[in-house]
Amino acid sequence: MFVSSALWALMGYASVGDVFSTLSDPYYLHVTQFSFYQATVSTVLSVGLAIPVAQALSCRHFPGRALFLKFCASTLVLPVLVGVFGVLAVYGNQGVLASLVHYWGGEWSFSIYGLNGILLAHVFFNLPFATRLLLQSIEGIPMEQRQLASHLGMNRWQVFRLIEWPRLREHLPHIVGLVFMLCFTSFATVMALGGGPKATTIELAIYQAIKFDFDLQTGAILALWQMVICAGLVLFIHRFARQTTSSVTHQTQPMVNYQDSLRAKLWDWSWIVLAMLLVAPPLAMVLISGLNSITWQVLQDNKFWQALLSSLQIATISASLALLCGVLILNSSRALRLKQANRVAEPVELMGTIILVTPSLVVSTGTFLLLRQFTDVFSLALFVVIVVNALMALPYVIKSLNQPMLLHAKQYHLLWQSLGMRGVRRFLLMEWYALRMPLIHAFSISFVLSIGDLTVIALFGSQNFNTLPLYLYQLLGSYQMEAAAVVSLVLLLISVGTFSMLENMLARRAQDAKT
Repeated sequence: MFVSSALWALMGYASVGDVFSTLSDPYYLHVTQFSFYQATVSTVLSVGLAIPVAQALSCRHFPGRALFLKFCASTLVLPVLVGVFGVLAVYGNQGVLASLVHYWGGEWSFSIYGLNGILLAHVFFNLPFATRLLLQSIEGIPMEQRQLASHLGMNRWQVFRLIEWPRLREHLPHIVGLVFMLCFTSFATVMALGGGPKATTIELAIYQAIKFDFDLQTGAILALWQMVICAGLVLFIHRFARQTTSSVTHQTQPMVNYQDSLRAKLWDWSWIVLAMLLVAPPLAMVLISGLNSITWQVLQDNKFWQALLSSLQIATISASLALLCGVLILNSSRALRLKQANRVAEPVELMGTIILVTPSLVVSTGTFLLLRQFTDVFSLALFVVIVVNALMALPYVIKSLNQPMLLHAKQYHLLWQSLGMRGVRRFLLMEWYALRMPLIHAFSISFVLSIGDLTVIALFGSQNFNTLPLYLYQLLGSYQMEAAAVVSLVLLLISVGTFSMLENMLARRAQDAKT
């Protein structure tokens, strides 16, 4: 209902004639072309490089491998502006590499702003993400197939072509589609590293039209245009993704290299080192730069504490709201599935994931246009930010809880009926203990996504209403790099710390279950 109302408000500002007039404007045609271009190149680089990195990691087991994979996982929950700050600290005009070049008497000619910086940041975020997904796919290959390949005397290329590539090919449409959508709808990265009109995406153009020009009609048309494109991309990707036929196998033991050679070792280690050099330095620079001469001064600043408290408040309430809505939706869908009404249950679950085709800035823009007819929008900024962040986290909650809730219900629903247990009482007395860890996982993911979000707060934020990501963006925009380093470190510790604590809890529970 909330999303539908926002989209209805958008359509009220966009007549057919205005749509064609705006979208045929040369500037907005360039914006659309650039959005596709940067997303395509970012996806090709991220997924293309992730394939040999994942294959190398599947063959090489070394001290620190688990830590490196945790680094890869951390980019999934890392607030975008924290990663952007790390990239700037390494590759920027005042970064580590530029300082080294100047020290040796050279001149640093690489410009981090514009397409170069956008591509670099997107690869930094998405290469580790794609690598983890592809590595899981490769490690899911049964050991028997690899043993048979060894007995047949296959070399590395033949093993990849005949065994690994068919498995990877089935998962690539999902991975490519997801990475492309993340790059296409990227907002914070483009806003921080974009190089002006030449490096502007549709999402940034929407923000500029409403926030700076107050051109509500153009903002509404561009928002609808982006939603149509995203919906078309999802349908296009889904068509190819449905062609997969194989099932997911159990996790196997580490792969054994039956035909190893120096050449193979050099090939694998080259890709592993390349990936490490891409992922580790920006994260290390966030940690190192965050402890500087003004750290204590920033931590004593009232603006910092106001932004931190606002971020924690928004993230906690948004995550709780997303978790509540997700549990209610899945409770309804599993009740239908237990009655063998799967066709009715699927649309119920789809209601919670439809937000994936509606970027958060589109929903925010529609909400802005809807509420301004009745009240001062900025007086309701906190409410809007909380609700939109909760909606953005809802698909992740549903994905995390869908199978655990359904399996638990299939196992115990007859017992619930015999005891007359239902509603909140059943959840507190029986389901909470069984679903505690999946619920914590869903809440933590929602919390981390919300605390690092810049998209919604960028539209509704003000001097009196700020969050840590927006505060960090303001510091970066005014070139207060030392203060920005401190805020980046705090955001990194909160987001990655929450995620790491969750992983440790899940690992301990899995270990307890085995023993």
